[in-house]
Amino acid sequence: MTLAIFDLDNTLLGGDSDYLWGRFLIEQGIVDGKHHDRENNRFYEEYLAGTLDIRAYQRFALSPLIGRDPPTLAAWHRQYMAEKIQPLLLPAAHYLLDWHRSQGHLPMIITATNNFITGPIATAFGVEHLLAVEPEILHGQYTGEITGIPTFQHGKVKRLQLWLNESGHNLAGAWFYSDSHNDLPLLEQVDNPVAVDPDDTLRSHAEAKGWNIITLRQGERPMPLAQDEHNQHNYG
Repeated sequence: MTLAIFDLDNTLLGGDSDYLWGRFLIEQGIVDGKHHDRENNRFYEEYLAGTLDIRAYQRFALSPLIGRDPPTLAAWHRQYMAEKIQPLLLPAAHYLLDWHRSQGHLPMIITATNNFITGPIATAFGVEHLLAVEPEILHGQYTGEITGIPTFQHGKVKRLQLWLNESGHNLAGAWFYSDSHNDLPLLEQVDNPVAVDPDDTLRSHAEAKGWNIITLRQGERPMPLAQDEHNQHNYG
């Protein structure tokens, strides 16, 4: 079965779920706003530059979960989904997922955001297969650390390969959609790489390679975003 693989933040989702989780925590008074904003902005600049230490970032992102009981965390997440995420579930993203399903493809999300945040978002998109950063849980509570290979940059390729080995699937004919140059290692591995509302670095790379470049933010269906549109796929 052909895989249709998607990044999540700023690709399928019309925003960044990690950043919005931080905003939610600040608004609820769960974390110190000034400190959290300062650190979050620092890590985001490192992400844009391609220099992010993903383990250090996840310790920061997961720290508010340490010692919290599951019912409290579940209630926070329900409110976060309703207030921050539901408005960003792009209609064109749903359309694209449905198009791939109609072709007999298997959708999958691979994201550098942890699965506490992204699990319910994948469910909202109707995507069963999710590879995300795995937080460590001991005695039913989050420790603030992560386990296994983080799904970031080359880590996405490594985690996907492990999944392929376990599931029996392969990358023949596979698609991968992303907005970020941090995903170039995986984009280079698939037969059908697609840049979605890309950052400047990814857009330049995609244009040089002749990859499809689309937007999911301008209507009900994916639309071409490249200056030269002759090679754009028709999702219809």
